[in-house]
Amino acid sequence: MESLTIGQVSARSGVAPSALRYYEQQGLVTATRTPGGARRYHRSVLRRLAFVRAAQNVGLSLTEIKAALDSLPPGRPPTVKDWARLSEGWRDRLDEQIGALTRLRDGLTSCIGCGCLSLTTCALSNPSDVAAREGAGARWLPPALRRVPPVSNAG
Repeated sequence: MESLTIGQVSARSGVAPSALRYYEQQGLVTATRTPGGARRYHRSVLRRLAFVRAAQNVGLSLTEIKAALDSLPPGRPPTVKDWARLSEGWRDRLDEQIGALTRLRDGLTSCIGCGCLSLTTCALSNPSDVAAREGAGARWLPPALRRVPPVSNAG
């Protein structure tokens, strides 16, 4: 088995060593250890990391990505067939994001989805900052464009 150091994997994949350690902690990738404790990765980790990056670009959370990877047979990287099967389910999500981005682009000159940077300009859409009752951030931004912070398992 050809193994790669964390530095080699980082250089080849563009993923920072700290992210590799985090991905390992989250169960997205695995590494073996040398007698001295150094991580060693099988070459196939590069394909898994490419899968993670592509899925993140679609907007999937690491939890969703892990679930997708867990659906694959253990011990092998995703194949082209695997990617086609899994990504088919993401098409609707992408279409929703494209639609939301188009609406956002078309409304950029008049509204920011009310976060609100200008209570005087937004007096008609957001009088007395009524959107604030719904919480922080751009409350009227389409859900497909809102990034929800991951839920921490710490505690």
